[in-house]
Amino acid sequence: MKKALVLLASAVAMSGAFAQASAPAAAPSVAAASAPAAPAAKGGHERNVEDRIAYLHSQLKITPAQEPQWKAFADVMRGNGQTMGELFKERRAATNVSALDDMKQYATIAQAHADGMKKLVDAFDPLYNSFSPEQKKLADTTFRHEGGPEGRHGRHGKGKSGKTAPAPASDATVKP
Repeated sequence: MKKALVLLASAVAMSGAFAQASAPAAAPSVAAASAPAAPAAKGGHERNVEDRIAYLHSQLKITPAQEPQWKAFADVMRGNGQTMGELFKERRAATNVSALDDMKQYATIAQAHADGMKKLVDAFDPLYNSFSPEQKKLADTTFRHEGGPEGRHGRHGKGKSGKTAPAPASDATVKP
């Protein structure tokens, strides 16, 4: 049971809003094409989400014809990041909570993560189906090695070596 909670906590903590390591930066023209104009002073998690969106746009070689499906997918990533950011902010702000309240907060975060992933899958389906065989191969490799669309360690905390990664040392760490 404890292992399952640790794995779930790792998956939640590594969601797109709180990816500890930013994805490699994409070319500015790609970032501009994939993200709406935004204030320069975005917060850390918002910047990570936008960096991840720009990276995936470049990595998957999104074509102009795929932009409508891409926009829907990117908007879900942004929405998921915003939701998770708000939930983690509430969790950090809560002080002197009982063990029961702490578990309830954790359950809320875990459920929001599951709901967000369902939305992300639903948005990715038409995009993936529009991909060329080359793009599908790129997507399969990218998500397999980097843990999915929202972060680098989404495979239950396992990196490229297959070994379990240490829990992140940040405010995003979730404890049951």
